[in-house]
Parts: sequence; structure tokens; C-alpha cells
Amino acid sequence: MNIRKVISYIKERRKKYINQELILSTNTKYLILMVYALSIILTSLFFNTPKEIIMGMKKIILAPSIILTDYMQVANIGAALFNSGLLMLIVLGIIKLNKVDVSGPILAAVFTIGGFGLFGKNIYSIWSIFLGVYLFSLRKNQKFKRHIVVALFGTALGPLVSQISFGFNFSPLVGIVLGNLAGIIGGFILPSLANHCVDFHRGFNIYNIGFAAGIIGTFFMSFFRAYGLENNPTLILSEGNNLIFALLLAIFFTSLLILGWVINGKRFTGYKALLSSSGRLVSDFITMHGFGLTLINVATLGLAGTAYILLINGQLNGPTIGVIFTLAGFGGFGKHVRNAAPIVLGVYIGSLFNVWAANESAVILAALGGTTLAPIAGAIGPLIGILAGFLHSSVVMNTGYLHGGMDLYNNGLSGGLVAALLIPLIRSLRKENENEL
Repeated sequence: MNIRKVISYIKERRKKYINQELILSTNTKYLILMVYALSIILTSLFFNTPKEIIMGMKKIILAPSIILTDYMQVANIGAALFNSGLLMLIVLGIIKLNKVDVSGPILAAVFTIGGFGLFGKNIYSIWSIFLGVYLFSLRKNQKFKRHIVVALFGTALGPLVSQISFGFNFSPLVGIVLGNLAGIIGGFILPSLANHCVDFHRGFNIYNIGFAAGIIGTFFMSFFRAYGLENNPTLILSEGNNLIFALLLAIFFTSLLILGWVINGKRFTGYKALLSSSGRLVSDFITMHGFGLTLINVATLGLAGTAYILLINGQLNGPTIGVIFTLAGFGGFGKHVRNAAPIVLGVYIGSLFNVWAANESAVILAALGGTTLAPIAGAIGPLIGILAGFLHSSVVMNTGYLHGGMDLYNNGLSGGLVAALLIPLIRSLRKENENEL
């Protein structure tokens, strides 16, 4: 027997062992995500009848939807879940139609849109934003697929469309026209603005589109206030459903964990390497570590986020479940428990000293959504990550006023400001390593 061939064979098998993953086609990845979206739609039928869901969807569409508007309370649980699953199917259809591969950012966008489908995004408010980004791509003579990630995350401006359409007491026709015109303008501005925003926080704020959307929302809100239009603070929340939602979330994310384990060759091999990533933009975990390991990471974050809310005696409702889905989705695009935990801890510590309790829904959103700053902990260290979370716990509770609740990714705006403050300071104190930051 040829010894060299044997050694070569062993090395090849070892390489496959280290990078265990079933080779999945793009269509199979789409199918997996579609099955999970359909599972959310089917789950809605356990809570409400089809008639109740249809009536609830009407209430959701007509809601101004500025944060925090829990669709489970505005309508009913079934309608909120149906809206969430349907939005996921819609965006998956758009992605597939444009022949875009399932990457880390795409996975994050699908889960984020599904999560915010429980409190702020609906099947009415997303289209004008898509159209605005599409018109930008035409103006630049570029394919829409090049900007599709911006379009998906740009639906953070959904409340801008809904509030103008239904919240300012315009006549129905005038409100709908003006609301969608604002959505088109916002979508058209987003791609170029988002591209420049990365320089502002140097890639340490994962919700970069949220930061850009916050700037756009602030400009719109400043204009509205100049003409006597104001958004009333909104806090519409459901409660009392922790047991059933904890069970459903456990089933959802455990099944994802098992699926990822199977795809990864029935091993967790490689997960340690994923945990060593800083998460700084752009960290596409599907490209870097494979689809199986990424699903394992998504599931781990989802389970951890659920456990955190239960441990602090918080409520599982539309916004908090939505932020769990966002946290989990970005398990494909920069987040993992190692770089996210210090941020959550920092926000929790902040709540011990400030006027907001850790188990308030808004603070839970700050803690789990504040993991937009996870790259700071991943690249610089957990102590600085805790400091970033501590600062974020105060900043995020005030930035909502700037855009009047019309940027659903308020954590993205706050995270950009915190990163813009911390990173230059740290660079100045670590001159020998400034190129790393």
C-alpha cells in the first residue's frame, strides 16, 4: 500500500472531520427557513381562529406602530404570529426571486423581520421602503440584489410609514400617500447613508442600518415637530403568557440546534473557533464557519436570550420575543454568547443604578438589543464590553425621542453613538494597537 496515499487520505478525512458539514444547496437553505416561517404561521392557529386572525391583521395594518407597540396586545396573539411568519415568507420570496444566496446577513435579516413582525413591521409598511431602495439601485444602474440587505433591514422605518398613514389624523388618502412617499424617500436615502455610517462607528455597531434609519427618522421627526406634529410616547404591551411562549421558544430553538448539529456532521466541531470571532462588521458566520455551526449559534443565542428574560422575571411578549429573534438571527452575522454576554451584563448593571428596572420590557430590549455592540467585547475585551453595555443602558432610553419611535432599531442608533464615543478614546489610549481598531 502506498504510504503517501494513506497519509493523504488521513489528512483529508481529518480536514472533513474538522469542517464537518453536509453540503446544502441554496434551495435547501431556503426551504429550511421557509419551514420555520410556516411553523410560526401554523402556531398562530393554536391561539386564534382564522377569522380572528384576519380581523387582527386589519388592526395591525392600521396601527401607527411606533415603538413600543405590541401587536399581540393591539390585535391578538394569533394575528401577531401570523404577521411575523408571513413577513418572513415574503422576504424569503424576494430574496429568492433576486437569486441571493443565504448568507449571514440574509439569515439575520429574515429573523429580525420576523421578530419585528410582532411589534412594528407589517405587510403594509414595508413595501414603500423596498421601492425606495429599488429606485436607488435604478438610479445607480445597479442590480437590486446588491442593496437587498439594506432594503430588508431598512424596514426599521416601517413606523415612519404607518405613523404618517394612520397616526397624524390626516384623511385616509392623504395619510397613505404621504406615508408611502416618506417610506420611498427613506428607502432611497438609506443605501448611501448606511455606507458612510460604518466609518462613524468603525464597524463596532452591528445594527448599522438601524443607526442610519435613526438619523433619517430624526430628520423626519424634526420636520414634523416644526409643523406641530408630535408622536405620543407609546407603550402597548401584553403580559401573562410566559409559560406557553417559553415552551414554544424552547421547541423552536432546540429544533434549530439539533438541525445545525445534524448538518454539522452530528458534532459541535468548530464552534470554539466561531466563538473566537470578534463579530466586527462584516462577520458572515455562514461563509466563515458553515451553515450548520451558524444554526447552532443562532439556537444558542435564542435559548440564552429566553433564559435571561425568565431569570430576571421579565415578560415574554411581542417586543421581547422580537428582540430574542433579532439576537438569534444575528448569530449568523457577528454575535455569539461570548461577545454578547458582557453587553447584556453591562446593561443589567446599569439598571441596578438607574431609574429603570432590569425586567421592564424596554430595558430587556436594551439588554438583548444592545448586543449590537458585541464586537466591542469581542475585539477589545469583556470589561470594555461591560462598560459599553453600561453606557448603552442610559443612552438607548433617550434616543427614542430623537426619531419619535419611528426607527424600530433604536438600539442601532444608540449603539452607533456609544461606539463612536468609546472607540476613539480606546484608540488614543492604545496607540500601539490603534490599527486593530
